[in-house]
Amino acid sequence: MLLGLTRGRVLPSPRRCLLHCRHIKSAATAASGVGDSVLSAFRSICGEDGVSLGEAVREQHGKDESVHRCRPPDVVVFPRCVEEVSALAKVCHKHRLPIIPFGTGTGLEGGVGAMKGGVCFSLRNMEQVLDLHPEDFDVTVEPGVTRKALNAYLRDTGLWFPVDPGADASLCGMAATSASGTNAVHYGTMRENVINLEVVLADGSIVHTAGKGRRPRKTSAGYNLTNLFVGSEGTLGIITKTTLRLYGIPEAMVSAVCSFPSVQAAVDSTVQTLQAGVPIARIEFLDDVMIDACNRFSSLSYPVNPTLFLEFHGSEQSLEEQVKTAEDITQSNGGSDFQWARDTETRNRLWKARHDAWYAALALRPGCKAYSTDVCVPLSRLPQIIVETKEDLIENRLTGPIAGHVGDGNFHCLMVVDPNDPEEMHRVHLFTERLARRALAMDGTCTGEHGVGLGKRALLCEEMGPVGIQVMQSLKDALDPNNLMNPGKILQREEP
Repeated sequence: MLLGLTRGRVLPSPRRCLLHCRHIKSAATAASGVGDSVLSAFRSICGEDGVSLGEAVREQHGKDESVHRCRPPDVVVFPRCVEEVSALAKVCHKHRLPIIPFGTGTGLEGGVGAMKGGVCFSLRNMEQVLDLHPEDFDVTVEPGVTRKALNAYLRDTGLWFPVDPGADASLCGMAATSASGTNAVHYGTMRENVINLEVVLADGSIVHTAGKGRRPRKTSAGYNLTNLFVGSEGTLGIITKTTLRLYGIPEAMVSAVCSFPSVQAAVDSTVQTLQAGVPIARIEFLDDVMIDACNRFSSLSYPVNPTLFLEFHGSEQSLEEQVKTAEDITQSNGGSDFQWARDTETRNRLWKARHDAWYAALALRPGCKAYSTDVCVPLSRLPQIIVETKEDLIENRLTGPIAGHVGDGNFHCLMVVDPNDPEEMHRVHLFTERLARRALAMDGTCTGEHGVGLGKRALLCEEMGPVGIQVMQSLKDALDPNNLMNPGKILQREEP
């Protein structure tokens, strides 16, 4: 017997073969939870090219930059407007299919994994800058617009959007994770810079969190729905538009690098600079391991010591005063003379090196994977937690260079680990839990800007307490009673 055929058996007709293939395809899609009728409905909404069952496409949309394994969706759809997102969501709601929003896939907490299969809404085709009001310092964008694309669009207006997480992330995705980055100490996080959101809910209805078309600089009208969805990681709805605050490009910018004899001295200088009221735009810390990695990766030659990267924004006159105060403080803590980056090209090279810290850390151990911790503590506790964390890393023989937005108490250990070494993976897991609980014991948080995703759900329970978690779960149940929106993220819901 070969392939189930015996001698003298009549072969099926081409038509029967076609029907048989259709049956197999129908069985496969039904097994995945997405039947042919649903796929037909999807195609009627966003066209043949707007629906993909391809394995490579699904795998691309089932992972981000995190260490969490790929969890591909059953199907990927590519809507082109909010009306299509709404119509697709209504189909998913009718058939109880999970919905996973996808922007650029630059997240670090496994937020795009399809834990229960379902439908990935890839929003890359919605890439319009819709409403720019230069005189009001605001703009509205769709989810396919990235941070760099927006600033390129704004280049000739004298305005910019300063929130900079490093990755060229989707702006709506940045709102969904409450992202921040190197400029947050001066300009705030996404939470402070989102004015309004358009959100498609689980049942396909559309809500404007501050009222349709509204963009006031402040409001006290009712519940703050905007900040409810900022940081919700796709678990409450799909963000299809965000209205953002813009800022005037500063008259002058100057950057500097300063090295220190110890971690304590560098972090003390950060705290004292902020306490002195210096309106510093960026103040970033890199420990000796991280600065050595950056030197190698980015062809720099800074001293291999705990280091601060600083940037000052303002008028020429105000910069002189800011710089003098900061220099006096750093030198009183044993810091070196400032190494300056005054022209745009040198400044960009300096900050590119800082943003490339992730890849510089990976280059320390080729073939390994990286995981970034994300704790944040009150400024007064920052020196203690960084010193204790360095000691923990050394004691447990772990590679974890430290880089952080120390101006707002947030720092990252870029853990470089061999995924094929179970013993090392276990040590890293225990370390990250100790670090998070150390931050919680110092009145801080387990995540300053990356979000909860998959990996921090248990820590969120410890941070918020049972009543806080119950309030969050009640909000989730009210907006998404069938648990269709990005299930398995943030909250550990017990299924009946």
